[in-house]
Amino acid sequence: MKKSLFNKVLVANRGEIAIRVMRACRELGIATVAVYSDADRSSIHVRYADEAFHIGGAAATESYLQLDRIVKVAHDCGADAIHPGYGFLAEKAAFPDACEAAGIKFIGPPSSAMRALSSKLAARKLASEHGVPVTPGSGAVDPATALEAARAIGFPVMLKPSGGGGGIGMKVVESEKDLAPAIESTSQAARSAFGDGTVYLERYVRRPRHVEIQVICDSHGNAVHLGERECSIQRRHQKIMEETPSPALTADVRAAMGGAAIRAATAAGYVNAGTVEFIFSEGDFYFLEVNARLQVEHPITEAVTGIDLVKEQIRVAAGLELSFTQNDVTWRGHAIEMRINAEDPVRKFIPNPRRISRWVAPAGPGVRVDSGFGPGSDVPPNYDSLVAKLIVHGSDRAEAIARASRALREFVVVGPATTIPYHRAILDNADFRAGSLSTQFIEEHPDLIEQAKKLAGDQSPFDYGPDPRHVAAAAAAVATMVRQ
Repeated sequence: MKKSLFNKVLVANRGEIAIRVMRACRELGIATVAVYSDADRSSIHVRYADEAFHIGGAAATESYLQLDRIVKVAHDCGADAIHPGYGFLAEKAAFPDACEAAGIKFIGPPSSAMRALSSKLAARKLASEHGVPVTPGSGAVDPATALEAARAIGFPVMLKPSGGGGGIGMKVVESEKDLAPAIESTSQAARSAFGDGTVYLERYVRRPRHVEIQVICDSHGNAVHLGERECSIQRRHQKIMEETPSPALTADVRAAMGGAAIRAATAAGYVNAGTVEFIFSEGDFYFLEVNARLQVEHPITEAVTGIDLVKEQIRVAAGLELSFTQNDVTWRGHAIEMRINAEDPVRKFIPNPRRISRWVAPAGPGVRVDSGFGPGSDVPPNYDSLVAKLIVHGSDRAEAIARASRALREFVVVGPATTIPYHRAILDNADFRAGSLSTQFIEEHPDLIEQAKKLAGDQSPFDYGPDPRHVAAAAAAVATMVRQ
């Protein structure tokens, strides 16, 4: 297999996703190259790679976003392919172009597909033209044209930037008087984040689910979907927990949504792994966007299908056909992923970058931890706050929830505050256990914060620090001795 693939792959990322890609490469007999910033000199992904090169300062703009510098490192060290991971440069169309100019393969979609999908407005139009349902919406609007468009759609409306995602700038507008100031603030946020202030309107669907479909296409005309991921547990439009299959989808809806996802991807000339996102409400689904990269939550799809998505990405980038067909894809059991972030949920999820003094990852049947951190690691303030992904797999949803609760109870991270107790509170919640989910789940359950506070002091049996029970018993014994 190695002769048909690559000799050396540079991973243009950091943390857990860099290690995830390097592990796949190592199993395929491919040498790996890490790049790192000042903040990541001692990071695990740097030590894991066969070679590592410094690319700049701690700020992402001085390092991981330095496209030309990264491509030059790849060229100079003899890497024949680059994997972008997710975030940073992963969805920048200039990246595959620069790789092609340097004679290096880009392990991801072609720049033409990225450009076709980078504008949400253009992607909506493309999807609609190929029979993929979209919510009623507008073209680009400004304060002069928005009111007429909003009246035609009907309030409430969702105001969105066209040039980017991640929930940045998105606003629900309930009435006409709120529209003009919302356009101004959203357009300003979009210009700052994406360099493009274009905004548009969609009909606001109350309490929808956020459901996405994993697709992968090769350069030989084969396109396959790997089922859905339920991503409705979000705070500030950012996912914090995902599961598959969705508790809400029937087999017929899954097939219809999967077919729509493939139509959207192939219409854009998509090759490699990507994700088509939908909202789902009352049995109907509507196109949101395409993420032209590997998703953070891809491991739960791997868990239920048994397919290694990163290895397939590498095969496709090397020009090979997919190793499976749609008929080969089967789904077994249920999987849940929890994003363990260095954030304090009690204090509005404020980032809490600190050194990790103790770290014990959970183990046992059906438990996987993807991380780029360990004991003694510094969580830098320069990047996102993700420190680990805890993935569990069970025979059904009930077993997956029980396994996730057990694994979270075992997880020890001392130093930064993390979202571990908050995830435990979600898993204990009756609505979550009943599968009653929507993108408003967090807002509708403010009691989760109080529950997380209570759980934060619950010590793991694998925490090698002093056991509070033993400390209390020792203190009582000393007090008895003193009295005697």
